Amino acid sequence: MSGLQPISTRREPMSTEIVRRILEYLLTGDIQPGSKIPPERKLAQTLGVGRSVVREALKSLTLLGLIEVRPGDGTYLSRSESDLLPQSIEWGLLLGERRVADLIEARHHVEVILAGLAAARRTEDDLAWLTTYIDQMQAASDTAAFVAADMAFHIRIAEAASNLSLLQIMTSIRSLLQVWITRVRAAEVDNRRSTNEHEQVRLAIEAGDPDAARSAMEAHMDSATRRLALTLEAAGSEAASPPTNDAAVQPAL
Repeated sequence: MSGLQPISTRREPMSTEIVRRILEYLLTGDIQPGSKIPPERKLAQTLGVGRSVVREALKSLTLLGLIEVRPGDGTYLSRSESDLLPQSIEWGLLLGERRVADLIEARHHVEVILAGLAAARRTEDDLAWLTTYIDQMQAASDTAAFVAADMAFHIRIAEAASNLSLLQIMTSIRSLLQVWITRVRAAEVDNRRSTNEHEQVRLAIEAGDPDAARSAMEAHMDSATRRLALTLEAAGSEAASPPTNDAAVQPAL
């Protein structure tokens, strides 16, 4: 852990500084994707800070998909197959629990606005694609297939809204959106609730009813945000628990 030094001076609020220090350490190349990172206790000792602030920093990195918690095993640097990891320095400027929460809130409101615009401006081609993506969600046999259809559904709504600035916002957080959806889907046993929420949005857009579309998307965003928060809380409590030798406990890959 030679890349980490105790914090003596700060350029930013403590929470942001801790995230930045850990992020820079993870990107030095000393830890390869898929490898275990030092435990929370050791990171806190090395940085000379309390474990609670390190725990919140790791939660932010988990939310961005840069690290993953494997219950009963430890925390690992993600094997990123997307373009998220190369962009992590840029995203690092947004890190910190408050900033991440703000980003989730912003996405929530943008999605609601886009749904209303899509209901007023959608084409028959847009409706056909939204139906296709719902069918793909229903037929998905694994998390990856469901996430791909879910992502495509939201991006198509952004395209149907015919507002280039809002579309650019959605596409700019595409990788983060994929991480968030994947986390929620991996924790869900049954996809029917989420599929039904998407179907309610599609029906309102098909009906050309902006108010109903905004209401349906608002309900979906509220539900999705709650599920994301629950998965993060579960991951945080599992990461803080001591390792177990119980053979019944397996890492959640």
